[in-house]
Amino acid sequence: MLKKYENIKILYVEDDDIARENAIEYLENFFTHIYEASNAVSALQIYEKYKPDIIVTDIQMPKIDGLEFVKRVRQKDKKVQVIVITAFCHQEYLLKAIELQLVKYLVKPVNEKDFEQALFLCINALEEDISNIVKLDAESYFDTFNRTLVVNNQIIKLRAKEILFLELLIKNKNRYVSYEEIESYIWFDSVMTKDALKTLVKNIKMKIAKDLILNLTNIGYKIGI
Repeated sequence: MLKKYENIKILYVEDDDIARENAIEYLENFFTHIYEASNAVSALQIYEKYKPDIIVTDIQMPKIDGLEFVKRVRQKDKKVQVIVITAFCHQEYLLKAIELQLVKYLVKPVNEKDFEQALFLCINALEEDISNIVKLDAESYFDTFNRTLVVNNQIIKLRAKEILFLELLIKNKNRYVSYEEIESYIWFDSVMTKDALKTLVKNIKMKIAKDLILNLTNIGYKIGI
């Protein structure tokens, strides 16, 4: 659960007055420094003046849309945490969102729990100084917050166990992850067989460069990044 953050500045951008007022009222439970804007032009001015740590913005806005606004901010600031809220869920938007290193892409109506989780991810990234975009090679990267794999500018669909396997290897990228750890993390509710693991690795290697997944006999697996 979020606590009250005195040192984090947040900017909320939404052209719907009622939606914006409701969001600001909710954010006041967690943040002291809150700025608001009804359009991207005003939001850019507020950003330049106050340099917020977190930006929450709608996509569909007049004159300049939310993604263009974020793109302009990203040209100057690679660390500001960004959450985008939209009424639509199109792959084109998702790709642009990932390219802009957004923390979360939330679809309206936004669930309060999902919004709070997204805010927590922003705060954690600020405190730990980490990025959610992990580059695998020149053509692919994995978004750890949104659990999304992108290869050659295409979102690649992953099965649940494939996501868990990539997450586990990325979290422990500096070492080989043992078979016991893999079984505990991925097959937590069942038993892992050798064939099941081989099939899992084979399927992932069909989606990313084969040489990224390294195996050490009798030890385990490692990701070569």
